Amino acid sequence: MNLKELISVARGEIPADLLLKNARIVNTFIGEIEQADVAIYGDKIAGVGDYDKAREIIDLQGKFLAPGLINGHTHIESSMLHPARYAQAVVPRGTLAVVTDLHEIANVCGSEGIKFVTDLARKLPLDMLFMAPSCVPATHLETSGAQISSREVRKILAHPKIIGLGEMMNFPGVVSGDEEVLQKIDASKGKVIDGHAPGLAGKELNAYLSAGMLSDHESTTLEEGKEKLRRGMYLMIREGSSEKNLDALLPLVTDNTYKRCFFVVDDLSCSDLLWEGDIDSVVRKAISRGLEPIRAIQMATINATEYFRLYDRGGIGPGYIADLITITDLAKLEIDMVFYRGKLVARQGKPLFTLPPVTLELRDTVRIKPIMGKSLKIAAVDETYPVIEITPGQIVTRKAMEKMKVVDGAVMPDVGRDILKLVVVERHKARGNIGVGLVKGFGLKKGALASSVAHDSHNIIAVGTNDFDILKAIEEINRLQGGLVVCANLEILASLPLPIAGLLSPEPLDVVVSQHEIVERTAANLGNLPPSPFAILSFLALPVIPELRLTDLGLVDVNEFKLIR
Repeated sequence: MNLKELISVARGEIPADLLLKNARIVNTFIGEIEQADVAIYGDKIAGVGDYDKAREIIDLQGKFLAPGLINGHTHIESSMLHPARYAQAVVPRGTLAVVTDLHEIANVCGSEGIKFVTDLARKLPLDMLFMAPSCVPATHLETSGAQISSREVRKILAHPKIIGLGEMMNFPGVVSGDEEVLQKIDASKGKVIDGHAPGLAGKELNAYLSAGMLSDHESTTLEEGKEKLRRGMYLMIREGSSEKNLDALLPLVTDNTYKRCFFVVDDLSCSDLLWEGDIDSVVRKAISRGLEPIRAIQMATINATEYFRLYDRGGIGPGYIADLITITDLAKLEIDMVFYRGKLVARQGKPLFTLPPVTLELRDTVRIKPIMGKSLKIAAVDETYPVIEITPGQIVTRKAMEKMKVVDGAVMPDVGRDILKLVVVERHKARGNIGVGLVKGFGLKKGALASSVAHDSHNIIAVGTNDFDILKAIEEINRLQGGLVVCANLEILASLPLPIAGLLSPEPLDVVVSQHEIVERTAANLGNLPPSPFAILSFLALPVIPELRLTDLGLVDVNEFKLIR
């Protein structure tokens, strides 16, 4: 970039590299539509106004021109796509920057997993901006494949693409003043620190915020979101595959609050990416619920950049990075052309860029000890037993106490009452840890589901009506070295292999979506399952979301932050 030439282009003295004529600019700075031309030099916007000289001219003929969309909080691993395939999926949707916390792959592979993604990111027409994982593992109540200490966090933060500390999920550790947790926060001074505080309120919320947390994406109710806004948090309004909070939180977006709110997806499946979209889908939903289109675009662009202190993007102005999208229908957010740093990289939903080689790295990460049937038994010791009760449309669960049938000293699942067996098997170091519990609300009438995607430590998780199918499904995950599996009557009915870290597929988006939809349809045929059953299953092992979870070490009461069985 020659700064003198950029200034000369801005002055109209020399031709721009690219001139977008007759645009209706979505001005995110002041929230209005502006008619003007946009002159681009290299990867920067040189000027906005009346220009006529350029090496290439595209007449937009009154189409809308907006900044590229920004996904302010996501875990790209949840798409189950190789990072290059992920870019191929989201860039045509207008997403040109994602802020991602790689704690999924880091929990399996540590720093090697982070390096795998950051090295690839340099070769893609998508700005992947990374948050240093703060919780690897998320808690001491599970076994992960790696550990990232406060000393390592300090080293990771030195990387130029690492812009802050990722969501501090160990909110009990913050509130109680855990020394290692506080050292990670101290290592991040001067950087953005994302929060994660489901249900936290009152003085505990004050304590959490006093340590430096700036945002939250876990609010599920109007009251919770309002208190967090009042206490100075930025509100990430999340609409993902299994965590849908837009309808509950959108009424909080007003003239007084909207600058403190922006959209995120957190976790989005490959199928939702293909059929619904990425952050563009959230914008469309918000507009359909009554949010003014320009404001919705502000919340998917400049609001995120101001929070993350990315002052070179999010708007269309001189000196800003030329990440741009053209829109044919603003209310429907119909995206036509996508420009990354001044280059056309997608049009009409199709990528126009070539991918770097997609290789099978981070393989052979599933290592389990042989499992005996007796390991899955729940010993009968009490009259009632804690049951994880699924909350429809949310990832929070309820702790229920149920009287269960006992056979030969073992607690039995009760398909008639929709209480099934849940199993988590440690898969990183073959230690043989197995957590066994009960879950209500899954809807299986026969068979079992198993997955190596189990946030955040990603041990193998399985749910089923009987031990035989559960064991068979777990064995198939081991054979595939990661994936999703559906089993019934000791037969593997469908599977989606995920050989990269047990989390990702090297296959193209349409292939992964096809496999994903087959396993979801096959699972649905085994009973009356909720939407996205594998996504729901993946969160049942996450011991930082209330109320009750299961890890390889046992049942975790999240509110008490301890193992109870």
